Amino acid sequence: MNKLRWMEVFVAVVENGSFSEAAKQLDISAVMVGKLVAQMEKALQASLLQRNTRRQALTEAGRAWYEESLQVLAALRSAENRIESLRRFPAGSLRVTASSTLGSCAIATLCSEFQLHYPDVHIELELSDRFVDIVAEGFDFAFRSGDLPPDTPFIARLVGSYQMVIAGAPDYLALHGVPKTLDDLASHRCLRYSFWNKRNAWRSGDALIWPESATFSCNDGQALRRAALSGAGLILQPAVLLAEDIAAGRLVSLLESELPEPRPVHLLWRQDLHASARHRSFIDWMLTRVPERLQIDTASLQKK
Repeated sequence: MNKLRWMEVFVAVVENGSFSEAAKQLDISAVMVGKLVAQMEKALQASLLQRNTRRQALTEAGRAWYEESLQVLAALRSAENRIESLRRFPAGSLRVTASSTLGSCAIATLCSEFQLHYPDVHIELELSDRFVDIVAEGFDFAFRSGDLPPDTPFIARLVGSYQMVIAGAPDYLALHGVPKTLDDLASHRCLRYSFWNKRNAWRSGDALIWPESATFSCNDGQALRRAALSGAGLILQPAVLLAEDIAAGRLVSLLESELPEPRPVHLLWRQDLHASARHRSFIDWMLTRVPERLQIDTASLQKK
């Protein structure tokens, strides 16, 4: 027998003054109430109630069992209320992962804005371009760019697209000329993201967009951006990273008609993720705001 049920029955007996009234409250028979009290006394090896035809009174053991039962049942109700509160009000911790450039340019800001609205949610954001095992490493959410395998074990929601741009600093272009076609890039100083390989490199049809040889390689988009701003070479990076520089004239957008097709960006989470308030709120927040953050009109940037 569930001991919590024993406690619930015993408290009802004490507070109602009889088995029959306790039975009405609990919606069971008076006979069942008597059996449960007898089970308690047998298990505890103590008499809990002194009963006669007119009244019942608590023994010393019964008084102790009643008082302890009240505390245990109160703690149970408190725990239930706390869980209910978690379902209704966002609170607790979230672990989120995203690629370095996407994370620094969009997701980090959106996470900070989310916390301004839900200050009881603690977010741990890891930015990395390595493959992250969401389950093994204990992440609640992951942002992934590119096509997903059809048999992905995660729930995935499309939140936008990752548009790339080709750009160079005005000083660099004045010195080295403006490329007119993708073939012209072979004669230019090109800055390369070092994590690109034949599997994930950007393509136009079957042809690689970006030369495999490079004068400067780095595993960080922000570092490549700074190199491009200094005139070190041409850059191929996401529009969300370069848009402000292009709009301000610090970089010049190039070869707009030759840009690769955008890649989808998805928000992923485990199928067994419990739908707490913090999870639901985070999902709703990102599904609404990430598309706005990634929506950049690359064709009009240079015209501003």
